[in-house]
Amino acid sequence: MELDPLLLSRMQFAFVVSFHAIFPVFTIGLASYIALLHGLFYRTENPAWDRLALFWTRVFAVVFGMGVVSGIVMSFQFGTNWSNFSYASANFLGPMLSYEVVTAFFLEAAFLGVLLFGRGKVPQGVHLFAACMVAFGTFISSFWILSANSWMQTPAGVDLVEGSFRVLSWGEAIFNPSFGWRFAHMVMASFLTGGFVVAGVSAWYLLIKRDVEANRRALSMCLWLLLVLTPAQAVIGDFHGLNTLEHQPTKVAAMEGNWETRGNVPLLLFAIPDQEAQANRFEIGIPSLASVILKHDPAGVVPGISEVPREEQPPVWIVFWAFRVMVGLGLLMIAVSVAGLWLRRGGRVYEHRGFLQVLRVMSVTPFVAVLAGWIVTEVGRAPWLVYGMMSHAQGLTPSLTGGMALFTLIGYVAVYAVVFCAGVYYLTRVVRQGMLPEDERDTVEGVVHRPKRPLSAAHASFDNDSAPTWRR
Repeated sequence: MELDPLLLSRMQFAFVVSFHAIFPVFTIGLASYIALLHGLFYRTENPAWDRLALFWTRVFAVVFGMGVVSGIVMSFQFGTNWSNFSYASANFLGPMLSYEVVTAFFLEAAFLGVLLFGRGKVPQGVHLFAACMVAFGTFISSFWILSANSWMQTPAGVDLVEGSFRVLSWGEAIFNPSFGWRFAHMVMASFLTGGFVVAGVSAWYLLIKRDVEANRRALSMCLWLLLVLTPAQAVIGDFHGLNTLEHQPTKVAAMEGNWETRGNVPLLLFAIPDQEAQANRFEIGIPSLASVILKHDPAGVVPGISEVPREEQPPVWIVFWAFRVMVGLGLLMIAVSVAGLWLRRGGRVYEHRGFLQVLRVMSVTPFVAVLAGWIVTEVGRAPWLVYGMMSHAQGLTPSLTGGMALFTLIGYVAVYAVVFCAGVYYLTRVVRQGMLPEDERDTVEGVVHRPKRPLSAAHASFDNDSAPTWRR
């Protein structure tokens, strides 16, 4: 059997990107939460906020490290598997990736050191500033990466001349037509991921009656956040879908399982797309609702998949079902957030064991939803690498063989399995260790913490190693 280097290269890149994506989507939201905790502690001097900040900073450090390790190889794949694409897009993607490293990664790395090792070594205000800069760096990083990816979805400001993309307008290329909604959608997903993970871990601690005061505060904050953000994400997703309909109608047609251009298109709850027959073998749907959502008119005409040749159609069943997984989990998140509001009466939200168990399970769902959305975005673009301008086949390395692609794919799977297992092991240890009592916190994992002095006193002292320990 002959191995297809194009298929294997796409599988390899999909695996690496999917594995990597779950870490930044968590750290972006978690970094902002940590900065908020430091701000609350700085303002109120309540030790519960400090203990929460310390605990989630330790979690952040492990996840951030896993994200860095898993993300390094992505750029190498552009040269090994997609050299034609690398050459063609170098004028735009080269500077974009460089800007991400210079403006974001250096910022995160520098201030992460202060955040992790500066406790008790720098003034409390400086420590808060470091936490804010780490959070800000995650947003800058996502800005450049999503701009580059959005450009591949909706290219603008460039012209393809002799196999090379020439930048005509940097403003149009960076702020391409889909960038705004995609950036908002992804940032919101990051906050939801961080919120549900913190809520799930806090719920587990409440179930085992551990650090009750601090985890009640954490759970309450997260539930208020999720109550606002879950419906907001649905609204942003709707606008993002309308933007996609304008610029990538075939992708939307695949998401809806709509083969023929027509009006009164039903919203399909279940279907079995048959790409060979260019039809669905079985359908269960709500009449005209897809037309209402996409065109705001029951008779609105929605483009069909058959409008483009078969060789330009994405794998419909993958896009169709991934979209339903994403939307279904989004609706479940809204329902859980509303249930949390209802259970707040009488403080039942902290005692209802069934709801707390649901929150534990829900801590995983944002990652699944993000991966499903990523599949919709990337598979729905097929067969285009740069939508409408360069196909996957055109961007592949000419000398790449199927055997070479299979060898590296197996290698990445094996290495990432080790990284994932090690990361999960250490995260489990951190979570089980939890927020330690005050008398145990000064020696945890070599981290130096604030001395037990009155927080309102402004002074400088020296610890046992004669290192200055500054207080505000």
